Amino acid sequence: MAVSDIERLVSLSSDKEIFPIIDKVLEGKRLSFEEGVKLFETPDLLTVGILANYVTEKKNGKYAYFVINRQINPTNICALDCNFCAFATMDKNDPKAYEMSYQDILEKARYAVSQGASEVHIVGGLHPDWDFDVYLNMVSLLKKNFPRLHIKAFTAVEVDYFSRISGLSYREVLERLKEAGLGSLPGGGAEIFAPRVRRIIAPSKIGWKKYLEIHKTAHELGLHSTVTMLYGHVETFEERVDHMIKIREAQDETGGFTCFIPLAYQPENNELNITEHTHGVDDLKTIAVSRLILDNVPHIKAYWVMIGEKIAQTALNFGADDMDGTVMEEKIAHFAGAKSPTQQQKEKLIRLIKEAGKIPVERDTLYNHIRVYG
Repeated sequence: MAVSDIERLVSLSSDKEIFPIIDKVLEGKRLSFEEGVKLFETPDLLTVGILANYVTEKKNGKYAYFVINRQINPTNICALDCNFCAFATMDKNDPKAYEMSYQDILEKARYAVSQGASEVHIVGGLHPDWDFDVYLNMVSLLKKNFPRLHIKAFTAVEVDYFSRISGLSYREVLERLKEAGLGSLPGGGAEIFAPRVRRIIAPSKIGWKKYLEIHKTAHELGLHSTVTMLYGHVETFEERVDHMIKIREAQDETGGFTCFIPLAYQPENNELNITEHTHGVDDLKTIAVSRLILDNVPHIKAYWVMIGEKIAQTALNFGADDMDGTVMEEKIAHFAGAKSPTQQQKEKLIRLIKEAGKIPVERDTLYNHIRVYG
């Protein structure tokens, strides 16, 4: 869409206070913290969405991405007790507690490959009885058996844990994982960077400085990563924007983040006593604002698992250009009450993207095109 068309549409905005922000976006200028907060506060969702879609199409045209992937969660037994988490348990005798063998993991990967997967996404609990070699062997066995499969594994929280149980530095941990076959890091564990929020939802989890240190170290070693934000619980708009600004600053340093993923909080079966799921307006605005603030992050994901297929599809016109993928076996969000399916078919993703007026692209983990469905 031409700038003149955008100007005509946004000139109809009901909120005249965002006109200076509109001008900055159309001029390609970076938005400030205060402007990010203003975008969250404005009632004019449509104008924010139009601007975000404009920025997305400038970056990536009408392409909207998906990946054939599988999530594997090796265990939900965890040394941490986070108040917002419904997936993990500290009690190995809990009826829901489980741990997978190497053979279990290989079988799940084998099935994924048989379905055309190019990626496995591995995250799980911090098992108190597993040493670092367990995780190294997990990666090396997967790489040995499936050399063409991209292994995206272990959040910054897990890397910090590996460092503590092994006595190795973050860099040494990441170097050994990379040597074993690790391809990239997922972005989980970021939650909200604000210390106030972390004290409420995850007081024992690493803070934002260590989270970003681990990701920046990975980037220095040639490992790309995604980055996330968990929203819709006890945080403020200001804390969301502060989170995004810190990511933007880190990206200015390394350029290693491939995608930003806003994760909608799922409220069931945890200790926060929040009963409501996020609503569609907030989901769409969060995606749109993230696209406008994170000018240096190539892609924004509408994670259908947490916001549902309909909102994720709509988000492709509100700044998102990625829908994640087939997933095949999602556990973490569904333990917390996610209402979406636990897996998705490739054909369904293609249809959803086309219905949104975008061009479906099957990608690999690093956004190389595998096939364009014109």
